[in-house]
This record gives sequence, C-alpha cells and structure tokens, in this order.
Amino acid sequence: MELEFRHLRMIRAIGDAGSVTKAADRLGLAQSALSSQLKRIEAAVGGKLFERGREGVQPTPLGVLVLERSRVLLPAMRQLQEDALRFATAAREDSELHVGATQGPLLGALVDRLATARPELAVSTQSSMSASELVTRVVDGRLDVALTGYCGHRNATGDERLEWREIAVDPVFALLNEEHPLAGERELRLEELADERWALPPGESCFGECFAAACVRAGFLPRSVYEADAASCLHLVLSNRAAALCRATFSPPAGTVAVPLAPPLLSWRQLICWRPPTPAHLADELVCYARAAHAEAAARNPVYAAWLRRQEETAVRLGVRGAPLSADR
Repeated sequence: MELEFRHLRMIRAIGDAGSVTKAADRLGLAQSALSSQLKRIEAAVGGKLFERGREGVQPTPLGVLVLERSRVLLPAMRQLQEDALRFATAAREDSELHVGATQGPLLGALVDRLATARPELAVSTQSSMSASELVTRVVDGRLDVALTGYCGHRNATGDERLEWREIAVDPVFALLNEEHPLAGERELRLEELADERWALPPGESCFGECFAAACVRAGFLPRSVYEADAASCLHLVLSNRAAALCRATFSPPAGTVAVPLAPPLLSWRQLICWRPPTPAHLADELVCYARAAHAEAAARNPVYAAWLRRQEETAVRLGVRGAPLSADR
C-alpha cells in the first residue's frame, strides 16, 4: 500500500486528538475501521506511529517524523485542492453537476427531478459503499454534492469546509425470510431474535458496533455474525440461514419481509453535503428534491408507510409535538 493524502489526514487527526476513538469520531469513522487503517499505514511506513497508554496515544519517534511532515504537506495539498476547485468550478460555469451517493433509493429520483427542472444541466453520478470516500471526493472537487448516511446517533463530521443538510432519519428494520416463524409479526422486539444468526455488510460506519450495543441493551449477544457483501447477506436471508438489518426505505425482494423493531433501537440518517462554491440556490434545490425523493420512497414501502402512520397516531394520542423518527423536513 502506498501512503496517500487521506492517510496523512488520519495520522494528523489521531495525533491532534491523542486518541484513536476521538479521532475516529471527528473523521466520521468507526473506531475499529480507523484502527485497521492505522495498522495498514504503519505497515506501509515500516513501523509503529503511536504507542497506546492509559491516557490515549503518544507518537513514536517515527510518528513524530510523519506528523511533522504532515504539517507541511497537508496545508500545501489543501491549498492546491482549493485552487484547483476554484478553477474547475469556474470552468464548468454551472453547466455540469457531479453527484455521488452511497446505496439507497434517492440518487435515481434526485437525478430524475434535476433532469426535469434543469434540462440544461449535465448531471453525472458516482457510487461508492464508502461515505468517507464520497466526502473526500467532494472536498477534492471531484464531486459537487454527495448523498451519504451515518448511524442515527452520530453527527456528520470531517472537513469543516463542507455544508451539511439532513434529509431524513429512518428506523432500521429486521429483514427475515418470508417463511420465518416471526415474519408475520407487525413489530418485533430485538430480544425475540436473540437466537438468530445475523448477516451484516462490512463498512467503515459504526453500524455494526451500534447493532452489537443494541443487542447488549436487549440482554443478549448475537449468536453469530456473517460479515458479507449486500448480495451475500440477502442470499443468507433468502436461504433462511440468517436475519439481516435494512433501512426502512429498503424494498424487500420476493421471499423476504421487513419487520419493524419496537422500540426503534437503531436508526440511519440520510444526509447531503456539498462544498462552496456550489451555488446556494442550487444546493437548496437539491435538498428539496432529495427530501421529496425520500418521502416517495417511504410512501412506496407499505411496511414503512404503516409504521409512520402508527407513529403519528401515537404522537397525536399522547399529545406529543414534533415529527416521527423519519420526516420530510
């Protein structure tokens, strides 16, 4: 592995925070993901960069060298990026828009609305499983805007030059085989699935960690977890080998059902980010279109639509003001 600019940013974040956990939170990564990345970086540079102690981490002599060089290289690279971004943005003159997104139902609907409202705008798209990769592309100027997501309890973090807007917060449902004994339930408590094997996709977010913590709060540890790509996770559910988790906007394929968890222990925040000089009026349009696309996706999913109605009815009955967990706001 060759050392990259993003690796220097990670090292600098760890050095400044004095803790891998705090650095991971600032970077919007799971602690385990940053720890794994640190090991790969140390292998690339040929030695340990930090020593762990009771009060956090301290740089080794090699770490001091890398940190000192990063203090020179990072500002220089940032200035280069800013100059290149201004040049590229001026050259496009609002005639092009580069949009990135993680997996989900919003990208296609967003492009459709843009094509209708702004036929003169040449829209291109990029997709990635990595939210941080998309954010980096926005910072670098390779993307103008990105649709990303994070676990519900985590705020979007990273480069302070980015503008962020929340599209919606969705609950996370259990995805079961249609022949599963609990597949017909309207809602399930997580502890009712204590004996299940689970299929979860890998990723840099804290989602896996949040799921494990939710299981502990429910009084059990997951029996076993298969870490696999999305297609393999779905195959395990279809073969009734495992249960999985899905966002509420996910449309279950034939042979599977999505069942809400009560109470909703896990949630997913749909976010959009851009970096000035993206015009403010265009950014506002994108937020509006993305929220409308999310509302349509929620309405198309009968399980989610019914869940939202129950949440609204409960709020009215209890006299609770405010929106349900997910809202077009």
